[in-house]
Amino acid sequence: MLVSAVVAGGLVGLAISFRNLPDVRVLRNYVPSETSYIYDIDGTLLFRLHDEANREVVNMEDISPHLKRAVLAIEDSYFYSHNGINPSSVGRALLANVQAGSTVEGGSTITMQLVKNLFLTPERSISRKVAEAVLALRLEQIFSKDEILEMYLNQVYWGHNNYGVETAAQSYFNKSAKDLTLPEATVMAGLIQAPERYSPFNNYTNTKQRQAIVLGRMRQLGWISAEEQASAQASPLLIGEVKSFSTSSVPYVTDATVLELKDRFGADAVLRGGMRVQTTIDLVMQRQAEEVVRSHNARISRMADQMALVAIDPRTHFVKAMVGGVDHSQSQFNRATMAQRQPGSAFKPFVYYAAFATGRYSPDSSIADTPVSYPDGYRSYSPRNYDGSFMGDISIRKALEVSRNVPAVKLGQTVGINTIIELCRTLGIESPMLPVTSLPLGAVDLTPMEMAGAYATFANNGWHSDPTFIVQVTDSTGNLLLDNTPNPQLVLDPWAAASLNDVLQGVIVRGTARTAAIGRPAAGKTGTTDSQRDVWFVGYVPQLATAVWVGNDNYRPMRSGATGGTYAAPVWRDFMRQALADTPVEPFKRPSEFVRP
Repeated sequence: MLVSAVVAGGLVGLAISFRNLPDVRVLRNYVPSETSYIYDIDGTLLFRLHDEANREVVNMEDISPHLKRAVLAIEDSYFYSHNGINPSSVGRALLANVQAGSTVEGGSTITMQLVKNLFLTPERSISRKVAEAVLALRLEQIFSKDEILEMYLNQVYWGHNNYGVETAAQSYFNKSAKDLTLPEATVMAGLIQAPERYSPFNNYTNTKQRQAIVLGRMRQLGWISAEEQASAQASPLLIGEVKSFSTSSVPYVTDATVLELKDRFGADAVLRGGMRVQTTIDLVMQRQAEEVVRSHNARISRMADQMALVAIDPRTHFVKAMVGGVDHSQSQFNRATMAQRQPGSAFKPFVYYAAFATGRYSPDSSIADTPVSYPDGYRSYSPRNYDGSFMGDISIRKALEVSRNVPAVKLGQTVGINTIIELCRTLGIESPMLPVTSLPLGAVDLTPMEMAGAYATFANNGWHSDPTFIVQVTDSTGNLLLDNTPNPQLVLDPWAAASLNDVLQGVIVRGTARTAAIGRPAAGKTGTTDSQRDVWFVGYVPQLATAVWVGNDNYRPMRSGATGGTYAAPVWRDFMRQALADTPVEPFKRPSEFVRP
């Protein structure tokens, strides 16, 4: 006791030289960085997201008693009886280091290791060791032993980028820290000294040898029996897998989710905040989308090297599935959310809705498919139909079903190009738009996500929410950080939306998208640019809206005659048939159910 008091008193005296040491009281509010987890809508894990430390913080009662004893045995068997330093071991280490002129022996208690990890640099020096001791004494005055041990077990490095006992237990043994057996616990305890050297992923023989040392120390202390020691040493280990560097199972989805999270919370909170993120993604539907894209890409890869698909629930505007390209390992660029491509005639529904919303037009109103010219700077602009012909006076229904260009341009001039742009903004489209005469024909660059989200609002009879990948976010203890329960707003005239839905069903039944028929009421529109650089089909039923884009990343034209009906609509059809297999058929509401403006 006298020796302990002298050594402890001497160290306290040395504290005068360390007045600039950190204040350990900050640990009362210390929140270690934690791994964030991203799940599908049903709770299936999709991705782990972390900064330099893969960590999940757990409480003391959620850690196996075997592990606590094993760590104490090999790292600090007198932990519960000292005041932060073990005077005899510290004195012995100091003497050896002074004699050698450098740090050759450690004498750190668990408390000293904790303050070193949290506050000090990893340099090996006598002054650093004394600082450790001073801070350890301070720490023990403020926190209980159990609090210190809990912080230590959640802070310490266990190898393979695992920080904290929970992620390490999951990685090494595919189980929670509270379920570790004695054999597993002694392996974990043995890792602390040199995690990669003793890792069972790297050298199983070294692991078992180190485990024997831990078990021997526990037996020496009388903490286990000889039988328990022998049984644990003989037990084979069920080894898990390195999970800290695992890749996402749906990378385009998780990339987009992380971007949305960072927009809302900031990068630091996402990477270090231990978030639990429930996404909107239906993993079954996602796999169906990926497989459909793969199979159709194989069919047309000589003509087009990329596809994108976005499926949105119109009732919530939750993104249910998204494919950002043919192969994420070859290209991480997300064409569903980032690629701005011309939609061609898939833009026309915005024009026709705007016409219906004026109250002056209905699906059966007549419009002239005849030659026309408009001033365009020093020249005139004369829109042409895809086949070069004119049909004379036809109904609006017919004009949209067979995708005539001239009637769309005429309607655009009648309702006003700026009115159409304003409608697009209301529907959540943010891409730049110029008020050019040819805008009704898709003379603008939009993303598949924008198109799917806007069409989803048509499908929901004018009720709109912003598309999202996130249902809710909590922290690691279950506190709600974000509740993304939909709050749709009625942004369109219901009669005009129902009229558009009525006409767009004819596009599939009688028009340019007969290849999109799925055996139930569905509405949609093909899109093809003049140069065949982009082809689209965007369509929907009341429960699901999906946009499909097909093209080449380098804007190389596809073969002559390539259309949205030949390339994109079959992709949409095959996906929707699978995605809706268990969804009841639901008819669209008829315009007669609403009051005409």
